[in-house]
Amino acid sequence: MLGPCAGGAVYSPAITDFVIMARATAHMFITGPDVIRAVTGEEVTFEQLGGAETHGSVSGVSHFTADSDAAAIALARRLLTYLPLNNLEEPPLGPPAPPPDAAAAELARVVPDDSNAPYDVRTVLDRVLDVGSFLEVHAAWAPNIVVGFARLDGRPVGVVANNPAALAGTLDIPASTKAARFVRFCDAFNLPLLTFVDVPGFLPGTAQEYGGIIRHGAKLLYAYAEATVPMLTVILRKAYGGAYDVMCSKHLGGDLNLAWPAAEIAVMGADGAVNILFRREIEQAP
Repeated sequence: MLGPCAGGAVYSPAITDFVIMARATAHMFITGPDVIRAVTGEEVTFEQLGGAETHGSVSGVSHFTADSDAAAIALARRLLTYLPLNNLEEPPLGPPAPPPDAAAAELARVVPDDSNAPYDVRTVLDRVLDVGSFLEVHAAWAPNIVVGFARLDGRPVGVVANNPAALAGTLDIPASTKAARFVRFCDAFNLPLLTFVDVPGFLPGTAQEYGGIIRHGAKLLYAYAEATVPMLTVILRKAYGGAYDVMCSKHLGGDLNLAWPAAEIAVMGADGAVNILFRREIEQAP
């Protein structure tokens, strides 16, 4: 999108696989600022209501934000290098660009030993995927999960990774929806799935429950369970409860599930288990 799109016309980009919006020039909304002001009394600008930043970080309608028209076209061209022409073909191969040998040794230091310490999962991806090959989708929306296209030894793959740097890597409604849609797209176009797991659970709270976290979380579970492409899962650190189940666990049909030495696979963390199992003893303790 390089310009404005309003009213019923917004459903044309909305039903496509990916939306790229040019910053400052592209706008998308069903009702404009004037109508909103007349009906609800709200004051909002074109950019605040339907600009590239809004749809890229708040609504999740846009998948990519480009700095200019030319950058948007270049981004579309790069995206197409990962995808087959249709769902009956295999993704196009590219030249292998493995990370340097030192990257393997660095991985041991990237993920903190402290299970509660945050880190950006992209630092892991940079040391595993082909150099410079990662194209992140929805980079600014639902940052607690990272999805995107990359290459392994030149072969395109879809990457899904919990990101402890945001919301401790928990799964919430936007993250579940974001990942589920991406997984289903990869399955439709023959892209193998590489999943990195570091998730303490679903985000608790009434806002999540009232918003339908059960329904949205089920979308991610269904997407992985239905997928027929090769699926590789790497458990980096925490893999707790229902969130572990929906993140391409072995029980959902993961073809190869690997765990780092410090990985923790459990119904819940040790602290939570102690508080439940020994609740009476804790309450009675002086």
